[in-house]
Amino acid sequence: MRRVDTALSRLESIIEERLRIERARGEELAARLARLEQQHEELKKVATDVEGRLERAMEYIRSLLAADQQ
Repeated sequence: MRRVDTALSRLESIIEERLRIERARGEELAARLARLEQQHEELKKVATDVEGRLERAMEYIRSLLAADQQ
């Protein structure tokens, strides 16, 4: 009976350690996901800003070309 208790105790320890590792990994992944989502939002803002600047530059170039053709 002592050997069974020892084996069960070792198994419980292994399972608890594995759960601790998986919990820590899950928390790490959640933090990484949050950082990536924040970076994604920042990049979307930059992309929108760049798109607006490009549109204004294209309009300016079109107006210069139109004025040059007159």
